[in-house]
Amino acid sequence: MIFEQLAVGGCQSYVLGCPETFSGVIIDPEVQLIDRYRAIAAREGLTIRYVVDTHTHADHFSASRQLGAVLDAPVVMHCECPEPFVDLRLDDGNSLIVGTLRMIVLHTPGHTRDSMCLVVNDRVFTGDTLLIGGTGRTDLPTGDPNALYDSLFNKLLKLDPALLVFPAHDYKGRGQSTIAGELADNPRLQKHDRAAFVDMMQHLNLSAPTHLTEALRINMSGAKSVSQLLTEAARSVAFIGLGELNSQVERRLNDLIVLDVREKDAFSAGHIPTARNLPRGQLELRVNEEFPDPTMRIAVYCEFGKISTLAAATLRELGFLRATALDGGMKAWRESGLPVEKV
Repeated sequence: MIFEQLAVGGCQSYVLGCPETFSGVIIDPEVQLIDRYRAIAAREGLTIRYVVDTHTHADHFSASRQLGAVLDAPVVMHCECPEPFVDLRLDDGNSLIVGTLRMIVLHTPGHTRDSMCLVVNDRVFTGDTLLIGGTGRTDLPTGDPNALYDSLFNKLLKLDPALLVFPAHDYKGRGQSTIAGELADNPRLQKHDRAAFVDMMQHLNLSAPTHLTEALRINMSGAKSVSQLLTEAARSVAFIGLGELNSQVERRLNDLIVLDVREKDAFSAGHIPTARNLPRGQLELRVNEEFPDPTMRIAVYCEFGKISTLAAATLRELGFLRATALDGGMKAWRESGLPVEKV
């Protein structure tokens, strides 16, 4: 088996391939690693047949939809998943065939209603149902500690004890375990009584994942995250440095507009000399009257450099092809000791 495990933060994802047919599958891909998955597939000569999410993730952004599009591979999840863009929905006992590899589906609800595990040869990909030294939490949307108890003790843990366990998350740098190892050493699995297990899961008092609301929204809809919007905007604009903009402002160039897209109060409290104020929320509505000449150079800035990147990308889409974004924003300008004007 061709096998590669990738980690970013605590997220674990996997590329599997059949060495005879060079067919492959990606399991639980994370959006920051899209180029890595493509590079691995190219290096190994794999044609990716499926992109699989073991459940609806709440703590990171899935890359399944993007990878499915660029690799022309169906996105696969359990039939209980809410995602409308899923191409192939599986049920308990179904199999995926990837060359000579047979991936058997176990429906293991509890962490989420749509959680599933995949048994492939000598290993099982457990998603967030079973972690190394832990289990998936059950206090997030569609979580159910009773269902998790059944999924673990009446299904997953009855598999061959020698099976290697590869979870979707591990925050301590552990790559794998075994069913036998987890039965022996996993503290949550020592609660064999259902009532004791459920009580433990209901009183873990865990903090919510950092990106809970956004991750669920993005993963369930296939929409874009704020980070993705910023990344795409940054790819479509040029940036201007603090020193270069200051030099151009000092020369009072006639073909340069310095545009502050913060709100009026922030602009009045201190802005770059010669700048004019047009809040980002009004940009599209006032762009024609404010900038009649599309050949002008427009240097856009905000407080931290993020909103201005979006604004500069918008201006370029509207035909102002010389729009740039100030690298670092007004905060970096002030910290560099450059001149500031107040109204």
